[in-house]
Amino acid sequence: MDTTVESASGPSDGESRAAPGPVLGRALRVLGAFSPARPALTLSELSRSCGLPTSTVHRMLGPLLEWGALERGADGRYRVGLRLWELGALAPRGPGLRERALPYLEDLFQSTGENVQLAVREGTELVFVERIRGTGAVPVLTRVGGRFAMSATGVGLVLLAHAPRDVQDEVLAGPVPRFTERTLTDPQVLRRVLGDIRRVGYAVSDRQVTMDALSVAAPVYGPGEGVVAAVSLVVRHCEGHPRSPHLLAPLVCTTARAITRALGTRPTGAPAREATPCLAGEDCACGAASPTRDA
Repeated sequence: MDTTVESASGPSDGESRAAPGPVLGRALRVLGAFSPARPALTLSELSRSCGLPTSTVHRMLGPLLEWGALERGADGRYRVGLRLWELGALAPRGPGLRERALPYLEDLFQSTGENVQLAVREGTELVFVERIRGTGAVPVLTRVGGRFAMSATGVGLVLLAHAPRDVQDEVLAGPVPRFTERTLTDPQVLRRVLGDIRRVGYAVSDRQVTMDALSVAAPVYGPGEGVVAAVSLVVRHCEGHPRSPHLLAPLVCTTARAITRALGTRPTGAPAREATPCLAGEDCACGAASPTRDA
């Protein structure tokens, strides 16, 4: 399911994915020092996090502050500036995608009262670009902009199922993180599940991240780009009254197809059907067959 911690993996200590020049590289290390757990840092904390001398970090802070990438509060701590937010708003797979998808995400939320989420793939991880949370829905720790592993969440499984083969191979080469006793970690089992997702048109993650939630997710297609995002509905799993994913899947798939059309793409694939294997697990109440588990 799509309940997440702030960031399950990926650079969090200022490491860069590429090898930029010395000055730019150091600036990126400074910016990369900030995280959900450390949104405000002192000069000395920045220095320790970046592994750079205090004098070097101090010299770099001037241009970053002047440009608006960073701000300094009355407490003397540095924080990410609004200029970066303005720049990030131009990303087509972030706010641009969110703006087109939001009306349909809100419709799904209004009709269910449950958590609705939208995510994209970034390398071997997913990034959440929107979340609508119901006050009475199962608690989630998802943060817009937060990263998570693709192998356990509903949106992650959809994105992984439609990712290039080399990305799938890298993720499944492991180690595949385990969050609960129900988390699928066997690469062969996961490959079969990914194939089922491509065939039936949606994914189910049943208590794979926390033991109180289940999610159903479906792919969103972009013009000439294949799957560009995934949308999910996250509901509470109640012992004795489990929610059938086959009842939720048509709602989620309809939303995903509407977003696909809003992006100027003709929806791909058939709507979710009830007469398909259930990906939720062997004890789901829907009565359908389920894939082999590695528990």
